[in-house]
Amino acid sequence: MEEPRPFMEVKVEILGIDIGFGFTKATNGRDTLIFKSVLGEATDIQFKEPLIAETAAEEHLQVEVDGKAYFLGELAERQSNVRFFTLDQAQFISTFAKNLALAAAARLVGGFVPVNLVTGLPIGYYRKYKDELASILQGEHKVVLTGADGKSQEKVVSVNKVRVIPQPIGSLFQLMLNDLGDLGDKRLVKEKIGVIDVGFRTSDYTVSDKMRYSERGSRTTDSGIARAFSVIAAKLREKSGVNVELYRLYDAVDRGSIKIRGKEYELKSLTEQVFGQLAAAVANEVDRLWVDDWDMDAMAITGGGGAVLAKYLEPLLNGHILTLDSGGDARFNNVKGYWRFGKHLWARGVAPTAPEK
Repeated sequence: MEEPRPFMEVKVEILGIDIGFGFTKATNGRDTLIFKSVLGEATDIQFKEPLIAETAAEEHLQVEVDGKAYFLGELAERQSNVRFFTLDQAQFISTFAKNLALAAAARLVGGFVPVNLVTGLPIGYYRKYKDELASILQGEHKVVLTGADGKSQEKVVSVNKVRVIPQPIGSLFQLMLNDLGDLGDKRLVKEKIGVIDVGFRTSDYTVSDKMRYSERGSRTTDSGIARAFSVIAAKLREKSGVNVELYRLYDAVDRGSIKIRGKEYELKSLTEQVFGQLAAAVANEVDRLWVDDWDMDAMAITGGGGAVLAKYLEPLLNGHILTLDSGGDARFNNVKGYWRFGKHLWARGVAPTAPEK
């Protein structure tokens, strides 16, 4: 009599992917990936070596999806003659989301490993686009990755399940769940927590009242970092005559200056002013939206824009501010929460292991 075959558990990779207007972030629990949400036409680069050996190597993000090849992120910014960047939600879903998400997924998963994916949308766009986004991402996708050496690797990204949640809830899961998908800080489950998620295009506000989503306390506004960047870009256009793309202002704002056609323009004082104004706008939105939520236990400021605005925003808020542990980069708060929620849904209590490449 033939002995019964042992049960073979099918490996499933769990991914969290945050497809933002400014940056795309992704994690599989072991590795993280972040790049600007910029697409560019893929071109043949004749000379690929750095001019000086000690120069840091450029992250080469080149992907082919549905027969079209793209450069992504800083590679697109530096090398593509035609670049694509948008702050329009409908265009972002129809043209950008699939390419950005699959590029991230292909970099983080092994070949032919089924994927369960958690992602998010701004609250104001959640109802309208959640089904469309899930439909775009679900299924088998042939993706070709091309390295800096020109060698290509074809992968089949098989997305088995997709869960789309309101974006700022990712930061709540980052607070409440651990890396096994179990409840970590059970105290927060019993409290009323407000989340202020400042992104590039939008700011999202949501309230979790004993882990129940509050529709009344949740909203999306246009008070993202792009509003401040637009003011900076307009001032630079007045002074220099050059239209600086918003996604090219990150480093300049951090540095406090920008050089345009050989002339350096100081940005620190202008940045302080516009960030202060943006923080005041966000604080006013919080006061109006949460006027009836005077019993809130704490608030959390999250998102890449939240990290930038925190020093301006915290003094304007009335209440206890929670500190989010993001490993030093607040842009990963939501996506790490997405991944932990995926563990909670599909692999609670199982430690992450590396898939076969």
